Amino acid sequence: MHAIRKGDLHMYTLNPEELTAKDNYKLMSGSIVPRPIAFVTTLSDHDGIINAAPFSFFNIVSSDPPLLSISVGRKNGVMKDTARNVLAHNELVVHICDEDMIEDVNETAALLEPHESELERTHLTTVPSSVVAVPGIQEALIRMECKLYQHIPISNDAGVPVSDLLLVRIVHYHFSEKVYLADKGYILMDQLKPVSRLAGNDYAKLGDRFTVIRPE
Repeated sequence: MHAIRKGDLHMYTLNPEELTAKDNYKLMSGSIVPRPIAFVTTLSDHDGIINAAPFSFFNIVSSDPPLLSISVGRKNGVMKDTARNVLAHNELVVHICDEDMIEDVNETAALLEPHESELERTHLTTVPSSVVAVPGIQEALIRMECKLYQHIPISNDAGVPVSDLLLVRIVHYHFSEKVYLADKGYILMDQLKPVSRLAGNDYAKLGDRFTVIRPE
C-alpha cells in the first residue's frame, strides 16, 4: 500500500493480490453500496424442508430474458444449502426485502444444518408458488419465482471453489397491490420501502432521491 496526493486528498493505492480475502471483502462490501438484498427460498432434499437465506451479492443481469444474478459464498469450499438446493432442483423464489421483514430476514442468516429450516427462527409464513415447487414468503411485497439458467462456480487462485454464481430466470412475478401500479406497470418504491445492505451489520433505507435526465 502506498499513498499519493490527488489535489488536497491523499489517495491510498492497494493491490488486491497483496490483501487477504477478508480484507478484499471488507473493502468491496464497504465500497459497493448500497446493495439490494435477495431473500431466497429453496427446497431441501430433507423431507421437503424449506431453506431460506439473504444474499446481497445480487442484481439484474438481463430483461430479455429476465435474469437475476445471485452469488452464494462457500464455507471452506463447501457449497451452502441454497446453492446445493438450486442445483438439485433448478428452482427458487427470490423476494425483495423491505423494512417490515428485515428483522426476520436477518434471523435466516444463521448457519443451520440442511435438515433445519431457517424460517422456524422467524414469524414469516409461506405461500404456494404458481409455477415452481418452492413456496414463497407471504409477507414479502414482491416475490419472483425463478428457475436456474446457469451455474458458474468461482475458484480462487489456489483452485479452491469459493462461491457459486447463480444466474436465474424469472418465470412468474407476484406483486402486492400496495407496491404495483397495475395500469402503468410501475413499482411504487415509497410503498415498497426496500432495504439495502451496507457493510458490517449496517443496512440502509431508501433515502433521498434526485433526477438526472439522460442525454439523447
